[in-house]
Amino acid sequence: MRRDALRIFRAALAAADPTKAVLRHVRVEGKTLIAGRRRYRLGRYRRVLVLGGGKAGASMARALERLLGRRIAGGVVNVKYGHVARLGRVELVECGHPVPDAAGVEGTRRIAALAAEAGEDDLALCVISGGASALMPAPAHPVTLGEKQETTRLLLACGATIHEINAVRKHISALKGGQLARLAAPATVVSLLLSDVIGDDLDVIGSGPMAPDSSSFAAARSVLDKYRLEERVPRSVAERIRQGCAGEIPETPKPGDSVFSRVQNLIVGSNRLAVDEAAAEARRLGYRTMVLSTFVEGETREVARVHAAIAREIIAAGRPLRTPACVISGGETTVTVRGTGLGGRNQEFALAAAIDLDGLANTVVLSGGTDGTDGPTDAAGAVADGVTLRRARELGLDARRFLDDNDSYHFFEPLGDLVKTGPTNTNVMDIRLLLVGA
Repeated sequence: MRRDALRIFRAALAAADPTKAVLRHVRVEGKTLIAGRRRYRLGRYRRVLVLGGGKAGASMARALERLLGRRIAGGVVNVKYGHVARLGRVELVECGHPVPDAAGVEGTRRIAALAAEAGEDDLALCVISGGASALMPAPAHPVTLGEKQETTRLLLACGATIHEINAVRKHISALKGGQLARLAAPATVVSLLLSDVIGDDLDVIGSGPMAPDSSSFAAARSVLDKYRLEERVPRSVAERIRQGCAGEIPETPKPGDSVFSRVQNLIVGSNRLAVDEAAAEARRLGYRTMVLSTFVEGETREVARVHAAIAREIIAAGRPLRTPACVISGGETTVTVRGTGLGGRNQEFALAAAIDLDGLANTVVLSGGTDGTDGPTDAAGAVADGVTLRRARELGLDARRFLDDNDSYHFFEPLGDLVKTGPTNTNVMDIRLLLVGA
């Protein structure tokens, strides 16, 4: 069953391949670029430029090079360290994630310059995928990179959702929340999006650099209030948001703004596609399969307890499925960090589930990030079952102590139960699997 869980997870990763995702939605027929339902006559444009950022940026840019070749005049795309590909026309800038760094700032400066110099007769192809928010940092005056880094750390540790985090990040940035579209106008823009957010909201994917922003300075302030961060974030951040709420700083561009009149935003891949392929693979392996939801969010430990409860219900009553059963969920949970250990939301899910499944026979859980990295670790996630805690006790490992310290990585490492894929060059949130045997 552990092998089956890994096969199902890898099937989900294959479905989320960014190159294939782009090629499913974008093609060239003769001298016409077709993106979704829109057509662009390439002969009308002086230059074709590629820009953007995200963990899948290299693979998405590679797809565009395959389609357009020498028609691409150049480009700059920011990617996470190690998430690279061999390209001929587009330059990749490796930089920091989830906390932005100086390399990201420099790469973003070049992306912004490329957008700003694009004219009415240019076609800009923008690739945006999960991680773009951190990988395309452009701190807005008077916020510095260090202050933006500190704000990001606070937001990641407090348990805020990606929507809440991005509401703040967009309003301390000079590029996010549609502001890259403002720079690129009046060029024609096709923005290709690989979604890593629940609901596939255009203005949340990568903080929506090419999309109208539905959030506001007031929304950013409410996030700081909700998590009691107003006194903890750097003074420049709190002051900028205060000035924005007072109308002293212009808002990000909203729906109906003329800067979007020549912009197409097209979603080419999402968590739903990966989950669907995982379900298909589970059925091929002989499991009765149900997709629980691709909208799962909330505190990781609570989500893990729900999944463990479903496993017990399957064993006790054959509901919602009879064995052999596979229950799949997608989305992205959050961890409120209270300890000092190492881990990520997927490893913490597996550890919390293992505690609730202790002693339960023929049950396996796997949780993994489709980007191949879970938190600040080299693992995508972890796998656990009903005997995980027994094996841990034999090694002197106290599961609850590790969970309390948010140290799931060092719990699973000696057990050999970390799931390591290496960089996948994609990112469509997380996949969680629950297998219950006959």
